[in-house]
Amino acid sequence: MAVKTIWPIHYACGHQDDRDLSDRPADRRAGFAEWLAKQKCTDCWRADADERTDQDKADWLKARQEESDAWAVKFRMPPLEGTERSVPWGARCRHQIMDAAHTALVVEGDTSVAEWEKIEDSARTVTRAGWWIDQRFSQPEDLTELLQAATGADRPTENPHF
Repeated sequence: MAVKTIWPIHYACGHQDDRDLSDRPADRRAGFAEWLAKQKCTDCWRADADERTDQDKADWLKARQEESDAWAVKFRMPPLEGTERSVPWGARCRHQIMDAAHTALVVEGDTSVAEWEKIEDSARTVTRAGWWIDQRFSQPEDLTELLQAATGADRPTENPHF
């Protein structure tokens, strides 16, 4: 018997919906469905988002940036290069991507700590903020391949006058 693809979700806001989870691996559907049940449905989430003030949004964004900055220091990630707007966004994306990949590959997967350290070393060489922004919708399991595909434009050179 195949793992079901359509899951009934009873959201925390009280709404109910049948969600097609066929785009997720079969072994992750139940966990994702459980996570969805703890969230508000899309309509309720959007309604809440519309009610937030600009100050609420700014405070939320500042908190996320502080988390990303602390994470970068803790894991010795270099500063990113880019525009004034892209650098903080890229740093948040890098944090989210690396955190999701660690969970998928090490915590839930079979990647060893030594293998993960090599992935982290490779990630440290990609300092173009735009690269991290471009990868924000990628699958965590694809990080190694994506890092290998990063070009010289995404990595700094040893010679700053090059």
